[in-house]
Amino acid sequence: MLLLERGSGRIEDSLFRGLPSLVNGNELVVVNNARVIPARLYAHRAGTHAEPAGKHSPAQKGFLTSRLEVLLTRRIDSEVWEALVRPGRKVRSGERLFFEQSDLEAEVVGRGPYGVRQLRFHAGSSTEISEVIGRIGHVPLPPYIRRSDRAADRERYQTIFAKQPVAVAAPTAGLHFTPEVLDQLRRKGVEIAEITLEVGLGTFQPIRAERLEDHEMHSEAYEISQNTAGAIAAARRQGRPILAVGTTVVRTLEDAAQRSLREGRPPEDIAAGRTCAEIFIRPGHRFVLVDQLLTNFHLPRSTLLVLVCAFAGRDRVLAAYGHAVSSGYRFYSYGDCMLIR
Repeated sequence: MLLLERGSGRIEDSLFRGLPSLVNGNELVVVNNARVIPARLYAHRAGTHAEPAGKHSPAQKGFLTSRLEVLLTRRIDSEVWEALVRPGRKVRSGERLFFEQSDLEAEVVGRGPYGVRQLRFHAGSSTEISEVIGRIGHVPLPPYIRRSDRAADRERYQTIFAKQPVAVAAPTAGLHFTPEVLDQLRRKGVEIAEITLEVGLGTFQPIRAERLEDHEMHSEAYEISQNTAGAIAAARRQGRPILAVGTTVVRTLEDAAQRSLREGRPPEDIAAGRTCAEIFIRPGHRFVLVDQLLTNFHLPRSTLLVLVCAFAGRDRVLAAYGHAVSSGYRFYSYGDCMLIR
């Protein structure tokens, strides 16, 4: 774990297991309890553009194409998801997809930029769609992990806080925590609060625009409980620091704070409930809830790196990244982390 002081820019090498010795004991640590679903599915097209199916084909309608990979990216409602379909160039609206090892079907009901499709799912009999996806899906490991998912990944690619099965990528800053570290933090007096942000693949979409302000930011659904809203308000009023575990938590808290300000309330009086984060945190943003950040090392040209630069300053973050590279720190989802305070 790399330590970065926001005020001075001082950098220090450390270890994550030493986190309990680095906190004062009055912090409110906010984590994302989203659980990764097995969001990678395999299907075949069916319809007038497909080829005749073989005698033992799983496609009941008599037509079958070569295998498609369907990667769920964002849930719209209980039946409709946005997804990336590969190869998907010829997959048209109105077509149906039949999913392997199940009676799950989906109709393509819309198209979006960068190959995104909207799929309306239907499961046979009275089976819940989420149950079928959970049974036949594969864990959507990051693309730089060049192997197929394994049964162990269903738990390994989860944080110890994972409860709500809504994410298609892990809130990876939380992967560093163990029950032992969490217990030590609590014994020191640290309070833990949870939010749920539905991490989508839009989080990792590269910035393609020439100007940062022209980047079209994705939205992500999040939910804040009444208990967490109360804990945040109490911490802020008592002058206790709020440590966000991961950029997903930062986005949730700062989006909720901006909503409070627009409604004429103090930023710490955030509303409990469910809504969507539309905020794009970039340099110039005034952070009103988050005081400290634990985060992994992110890809260039990503909104995540932009958020970290907004929090700690571009020059200081790039200096810290340079030190991390020269010192052999590991980057990305299963990599090392940085505590910014």
